[in-house]
Amino acid sequence: MNDRVMKSYRFREEREGDWQRLDLIVTRAEKRGVKALSDEDMTALPRLYRQAVSSLSMARSISLDQNVLAYLETLCARAYFFVYGTRASMGQRIAQYFRRDWPDAVQGALRPTLLAALCLFGGGLLAFFLCLQDMEWYWTFHQGWDPRNPDASYDSLRDTLYTEETNIADMLAAFAAQLFSHNSGIAIFAFALGFCFGIPTAVLLVYNGVYLGSFFAVFWQKGLGAELTGWLFIHGVTELFAIVLAGAAGFMIGGAVAFPGTKSRMQSMKEAGHSAALVIIGAVIMLFVAALLEGFGRQMINADMTRYVIAIGSLLFWLVYFYWPRGQREAA
Repeated sequence: MNDRVMKSYRFREEREGDWQRLDLIVTRAEKRGVKALSDEDMTALPRLYRQAVSSLSMARSISLDQNVLAYLETLCARAYFFVYGTRASMGQRIAQYFRRDWPDAVQGALRPTLLAALCLFGGGLLAFFLCLQDMEWYWTFHQGWDPRNPDASYDSLRDTLYTEETNIADMLAAFAAQLFSHNSGIAIFAFALGFCFGIPTAVLLVYNGVYLGSFFAVFWQKGLGAELTGWLFIHGVTELFAIVLAGAAGFMIGGAVAFPGTKSRMQSMKEAGHSAALVIIGAVIMLFVAALLEGFGRQMINADMTRYVIAIGSLLFWLVYFYWPRGQREAA
């Protein structure tokens, strides 16, 4: 047995008992709450935590095996919450997420957000101008049959933008649920593919942009661009913003994998994953709101001006919510 192995063995043998005790205390607190700990456990917890942190620092300096390092890192992270973490209720944690955590994560992802927006809207503009030049491009971008195509008349296209039905609550509720399921799937897919250096995320965003841009060109060519804009953006502002944020979360992971810097790729991806998770959770919530607007508001509101007011209002709301300086707003 060489010196390094002997040193690792002695290091673990001398301290493993304290690690196991700390592990038991933390596990009990996680399962049954801090109130389940005895006075003896509560007294020992800070001491055992400091010893574990000291052991972790020493283990890193003498390069012990990775299993020990991973165990100590996880143990210290779990114990930290009970030693220094806030004792917030679930309601307080949710409020903190919406008040600070989510908007701060979005602000910190400004560059990935701009890149995601470029992919989505860049693909849309490309398809839009290609279709205006030659509508045969539409059939390249759209598979299957959709009555809203270049061969449709002005009247038939306009009829799809307005509804005269009044007793459609059940149908709209099912429609909203279907839309939320479809759009949230796209968002999560864009996020999950980020680990492949963000390339599949970019392709997915461009594809959705191309689909939207070619669809818009059909109505624009028939003189229904303004009507379609109101019909689309009553929910589309929130929906497209959410898809952009989902893409940004994917790019955050992809950037961490592609450019880890001095860290390992796993460590870099782990750190980026925390902020990316905050962003994608919020994006799914936005898609739920968008599905309600699309399933109910878009179908039940036929006035173009009202649709535009809702679209502009939602855009201003999200911009202020995400990008208004937090410090200044709270000081006010």
